[in-house]
Amino acid sequence: MIKKVMVAGMAAALFISCTGSRSGKAGDGNASEETLAATETMSGDLFLLAGTYTSEEGGKGIYLYRFNTDTGNSDSVSMVEVDNPSYLTLSPNERFIYAVSENNESGSAVHAFSLDKRIGKMELLNSRPVKSSAPCYITIDSKGRNVHTANYGGGTITSFQVKEDGTLTSAVSMIAFNGSGPDSVRQERAHPHCVRYSSDGQYLFAADLGSDKLYRFDVNDTPFEGQPALMENSLKEFILPAGTGPRHFDFHPHGGRYFYLLGELSGEVIVFDYAFGELTQKQIIAADSTGARGSADIHVSPDGRFLYASNRLQADGIAIFSIDPAEGTLTKTGYQWTAKHPRNFVITPNGKFLLVAGRDDDKIQVFRVDPGTGLLTDTHQDISVSKPVCLKFAGTAGND
Repeated sequence: MIKKVMVAGMAAALFISCTGSRSGKAGDGNASEETLAATETMSGDLFLLAGTYTSEEGGKGIYLYRFNTDTGNSDSVSMVEVDNPSYLTLSPNERFIYAVSENNESGSAVHAFSLDKRIGKMELLNSRPVKSSAPCYITIDSKGRNVHTANYGGGTITSFQVKEDGTLTSAVSMIAFNGSGPDSVRQERAHPHCVRYSSDGQYLFAADLGSDKLYRFDVNDTPFEGQPALMENSLKEFILPAGTGPRHFDFHPHGGRYFYLLGELSGEVIVFDYAFGELTQKQIIAADSTGARGSADIHVSPDGRFLYASNRLQADGIAIFSIDPAEGTLTKTGYQWTAKHPRNFVITPNGKFLLVAGRDDDKIQVFRVDPGTGLLTDTHQDISVSKPVCLKFAGTAGND
């Protein structure tokens, strides 16, 4: 039985990040010594992975580049062919890459690749059917043992276990969702779009664009072989404003006290206090002022001072916000035009560059971040690649 609850809770100290940032001291307005030390060690060369759409004269699969986080220069390294790898994640030790193939139910899959950092080579290890339509997001736990996909078309989350050699088991569970929203076209049924762990590994959160809900699961972090990692009977719902269309979310890197959710349909960022799995809504602010209903990705800068949100379909670009260090609330400070359809973007761990995957202009744009204002400047160091839709960083053999 699913219990419906309104958002409630207080602030606490948990943190996760899609961009590889490190936590600092809770309450610091600027980056802490720990944060600065961590980002400094990530300067220099990193590997940049780009997932692409491969249909309709798109890309061929996953592309690997060497990217210099001090200069913004990049070089092509290698590529591995795979069908529609629209979202990627890396194992905690970065020895393995996991990718979805975003297709219909018969063609949807999850793939495991090895990553040899000495020579920059990716190699397919195995593939497993997702058994649900349009997997669009993939995540892995902090121990590298469990992988989950958000399946937009199927309205489900599929879970897999990771073997010692990095390969994936067959699916161990699938959780289906029900519900709808006020938009009869975009919200006719459940559409999970993002799944992510809390930093302590106790919870998995899922954003459902179709039903205007966030879901939270308790996690079994030591499941037996074949035993689900998600405790389905622990499911809790957080009800969002009607018509939000929740897509992606991020936590603040300084203790994870704040939770930021981007509504694809509303074009708004909803700010929450976060504590021990609970959420308390405190602010709603517009990221898209055109009503395009195509907001996409959201990330907090590694130093915790700025938040960025991408918008598509009209006035394609990145909305820029400053973050109040005491409250975590947002003030909009700028807007950066980008290439067409900025579905995904990533910030370098040292905070110097923000890279945007411009799907419909077939390029990855490289923007320099102003450390004082958070504003962006196009460096014109574009990376040409067909239909880029997901960007991830990994360390090179020299900076592991």
